[in-house]
Amino acid sequence: MTAAQDSESAVSALPRVTVIIPHFNMPDALDRCLASVVSQRLAGGVEIIVVDNGSRIGPETVIARYPGVRLLHEPTPGPGPARNTGVASARADVLAFIDADCRAEAGWLDAAVRAVEAGGQRGVVGGDVRIDFIDPANLTAIEAYEAVFAYRQKMYIEKQGFSGTGNLAMHRDVHARVGPFSGIGLAEDRDWGQRATAAGYRIAYVPAMRIYHPARPDYASLQVKWQRHIAHDWATHRAQARPDWRWRLKAAAMPASIIVDGLRLLLSGRLSGMANRLRGLGVLARLRLYRGSEMRRVMAAGGDDAGRHWQAAA
Repeated sequence: MTAAQDSESAVSALPRVTVIIPHFNMPDALDRCLASVVSQRLAGGVEIIVVDNGSRIGPETVIARYPGVRLLHEPTPGPGPARNTGVASARADVLAFIDADCRAEAGWLDAAVRAVEAGGQRGVVGGDVRIDFIDPANLTAIEAYEAVFAYRQKMYIEKQGFSGTGNLAMHRDVHARVGPFSGIGLAEDRDWGQRATAAGYRIAYVPAMRIYHPARPDYASLQVKWQRHIAHDWATHRAQARPDWRWRLKAAAMPASIIVDGLRLLLSGRLSGMANRLRGLGVLARLRLYRGSEMRRVMAAGGDDAGRHWQAAA
């Protein structure tokens, strides 16, 4: 029985899992996402909720193709508020989150649910995220860079205490105790995950819980991402009263990191072909220089810059 069939047949019974998908202005991507989610094999009922975040292009036509999928609306901008709205209406004890521009690999939902249930009411897990290449033999420069350096879930979870919210699952009690996802002023995935870690929850990395995410469309989108992350890091730095010299030192080290991580990119098993590797290396160098410059800028500005809307990159 497919997840879609389970969703329809479990009207009266509580579902085993609720899948929550925030959406903004990407109906075609949402169609691919929903197709990958409803085809998942899982014993037990599956509830699927799409939360639209004020789209100019609504998802109603797409959702009509998937009976049983619920559509909610959240006017407050940001994927965090949209996810919170989905959680508030979810009926299952297990909550699974995927973004509208992602597609789930077969077995994603089963791996996520089993891992959360193994942790009981404290279960919280994140899975693997790979780049969804347009042409695997001829990558764009952004695809080549992000194949190695974007969505490094294992590192995020094990070393930084958070999982990207585009591939996250938990028992609903964890969300209730840690609190809601933040708005657009923060990197909401890091903020929520690190709050969960500080509260004593251990986020487990589940490699079989794999999804595919398209690379960002251009270099400007990478800049927007790092503007948000740097603003979040600077706010944390100031809140913890860390010395300014540590921030300056980290900014100054960005050019040197090109050498270390450039070698890592050239040797990575996630890329093939020297042309793809060199394209990725160019993006790496440009972005690390930008990050150092942006770190110095927010420090000089006092760190009061507002975070960019998540819609800006959509």
